[in-house]
Amino acid sequence: MPDTPETPSASAPEPPRSSQSVIVIGAGIGGLVAARELALGGLRVTVLDRAVAAGGCVQTHTVAGIRLDSGAESFATRGGTVEAYLTGLGLGDELVTPNRSGAWLQLDGFAAPLPKNTVLGIPGVPLANDVRAILGWSGSLRAQLDRVMPFLRVRKETDLGDLVRRRMGSKVLDRLVAPIVSGVHSAHPDLVDVHSVAPGLTRAMTNQGSLSGAVMSLIANQGLVARPAVAGAGERPGIDGAPGARAGSAVAGIDGGMYRLVEALQAECARLGVDVRLGLGVRSIQRVASAVPGAAEWMTVLDDGTVLGSNGVIIAAGFRAALELAQGAGQAGPGHSGEPDALTGATQTADWPGASAVTLATLVLDAPALDAAPRGTGVLVADGVTTVRAKALTHATAKWPWLARDTGGLHVVRLSYGRGGEPVPVGEVTRRQVLADASTLLGIPLSEEQVRGFALTEWRDSLAFATVGHRARVDAVIEAVHGHPGLEVVGAWISGTGLAYVIDGAAVKARDLAASLFSA
Repeated sequence: MPDTPETPSASAPEPPRSSQSVIVIGAGIGGLVAARELALGGLRVTVLDRAVAAGGCVQTHTVAGIRLDSGAESFATRGGTVEAYLTGLGLGDELVTPNRSGAWLQLDGFAAPLPKNTVLGIPGVPLANDVRAILGWSGSLRAQLDRVMPFLRVRKETDLGDLVRRRMGSKVLDRLVAPIVSGVHSAHPDLVDVHSVAPGLTRAMTNQGSLSGAVMSLIANQGLVARPAVAGAGERPGIDGAPGARAGSAVAGIDGGMYRLVEALQAECARLGVDVRLGLGVRSIQRVASAVPGAAEWMTVLDDGTVLGSNGVIIAAGFRAALELAQGAGQAGPGHSGEPDALTGATQTADWPGASAVTLATLVLDAPALDAAPRGTGVLVADGVTTVRAKALTHATAKWPWLARDTGGLHVVRLSYGRGGEPVPVGEVTRRQVLADASTLLGIPLSEEQVRGFALTEWRDSLAFATVGHRARVDAVIEAVHGHPGLEVVGAWISGTGLAYVIDGAAVKARDLAASLFSA
């Protein structure tokens, strides 16, 4: 769990400027947090991003006259990191919690509420009524065998799917664990490292002697809520914590929308004199030798050929672009020797998995039948369901009381398309398909006449952070970056899924870079 970063008040006086300068490549949350931290430390900071809007995965759009989040719409509250940071930005009084009614699960032919007492869908009480409603007696009895099966120590690195399948059977994996893990981590449990997505689970298994016992131990000892409070539908992989690094971890949001975080960071950067340049892409970066103390040691080449010099560079771009920029820096080599180094090898794009993509479809509906929130805060869709194409749905106005307050009785529903490794291009998601899927998942017929607004948003260049082997790849990049003084890399693909990790990682690395520049 990350330490809570220092969060100076947004009203703190502007620090004196240093002659040292840093370029931050990427104006997403990680880049803006790093830029603010550097500026608070007295450095001159320039932020560059090819996109025309800052915020990365935390974006906004207007549908039917209602301003909505078009990316991440909540954050995991674990550790208090994000809450403390937002409080430092002056947003502490605007934090809100979602409706606790819980989410549902869609299977072929029926839907049911997600069970209580689960971690990533793994049931702590396999014979509970809400578990049997989804698994049937045969599936629940098979899962209950976990309590009496001999316990073998889990090998050092194992995939979550194999663990669940061996201990509790395929029904638990396919009907409960896979929908949640795929929705949160953009990868099937068979590809996910159990130690990354459920820290402490295998240790608890050793103590309790069973997987279900370990789940109940984590719930009791780590303060997890009994039931996932949200569907986790359509959250941008790598940013949102819902339903959290572990299913059931508490989430929160901002009254008015998560994009208010971006607005607050932009205002802070402006107050601190950060030069934010949007619509400017970066072609390459390289370190140059300089015998003059304080002279520029890094050259950043923009897409238009402009060259900017700085004493340091923070790469805060999406993972694929970040790998390419870091690889180029490695090929230049320390002191511009022309010889490739460890950074080149660690960032070879062929060695990394492909990016995942999610298409979000937003519907604004005049549908009084939805006032009763028939499927709670939303619905996750199990693998193999043929009646809908969406992988999840969030009933946003049922989830967030502030949104219901502001929509004048209209309902906002978000559906997500594209499972890990199986993206659905935005052009293949039609309004007719979305309306039909929403009708099925909500259990209420919805007509075209009830649609007051419709929008599609496609998110690409996301990385399934929790896949087996990812931590080793990231560690190799971090170690190689250490061989390039003045260079840092931040972002969800480095620090981990969720705003807490992104904020903490960016703040810590920015402070480290500032300290190294001032001590040079």
